[in-house]
Amino acid sequence: MPSQNLESSATDSRALKVLLAGPRGFCAGVDRAIRVVEEALRRYGAPVYVRHEIVHNRTVVEDLEKQGAIFVEELDEVPQDAHVVFSAHGVPKTVPLEAERRNLLYLDATCPLVSKVHREAERHFANGGENSRHILMIGHAGHPEVVGTMGQLPAGAVTLIKDADEARTVQPENPARLAFITQTTLSVDDTAEIVAILRDRFPQIEGPKREDICYATTNRQEAVKRIAPECDLVLVIGSPNSSNSQRLREVAERSGAPKALLIPKLENLEWDALDGVNVLGITAGASAPETLVQEIIEALSDRFSLNIEERIVKEEHVTFSLPAPLG
Repeated sequence: MPSQNLESSATDSRALKVLLAGPRGFCAGVDRAIRVVEEALRRYGAPVYVRHEIVHNRTVVEDLEKQGAIFVEELDEVPQDAHVVFSAHGVPKTVPLEAERRNLLYLDATCPLVSKVHREAERHFANGGENSRHILMIGHAGHPEVVGTMGQLPAGAVTLIKDADEARTVQPENPARLAFITQTTLSVDDTAEIVAILRDRFPQIEGPKREDICYATTNRQEAVKRIAPECDLVLVIGSPNSSNSQRLREVAERSGAPKALLIPKLENLEWDALDGVNVLGITAGASAPETLVQEIIEALSDRFSLNIEERIVKEEHVTFSLPAPLG
């Protein structure tokens, strides 16, 4: 899609070209998870408890807290008979079982694309029968999505593969009965390398019927790849604990940007970083609201004469319905 000139400011300050990557910001799974909490608050009233950050963005979390959401790490922090929402990252099977045991009224905001990976894992495991496969999960240790996915199956059914080195050295008990799944927010290129190593070492390994890395992660990385070679600096708006945001920063630098910075919001921007920058790229992780991008653009317009172009590599029209009983 051709670039679009969106804005320019007064001409008495230094010129700065801004390339806005598109798509950026909220994906359908994040939007759905936030709507789950908001609808639960509307229907049931405050407080509604949320296990773990609903999505990895403090601005989103703080906004929901103002509406009456209370964020906790574990269910033992939730009072009896309360309403509780599970985050977009998914949870181990033990969590809803514990909620049911305690008679908690729970709503599952797990992204449907994460749930798809859960079902793939169950299909490969096949209840531990003669058709079961040991599963290699490509992902980051300790990430809530990885914890939730590995927690769909009994201990020992899944081995985590964190990088290419581990793909080269893993020694499964039965190399002929393997499958792989991936976290949905990984680097597309890194994952492709790991998958190629696994397929080379274990030709019989079975992969997903469809790509596990979600459409939003793929599209945002592709958008950054398109603008990075033209930029002196790329700003990625997103939280440090957001996997997809961290990957955008890495992709920007690998794709030709001399430097890329991950910042949660405007107040975290150190203006000295823009010294000598003539072309600035801006994107946002899938859990970062567009308002954070616009705040930065507004602040930039006070300091520079802006020429803003939006480069959209793909239009997104994905939506997910709310889970029962909210849907």
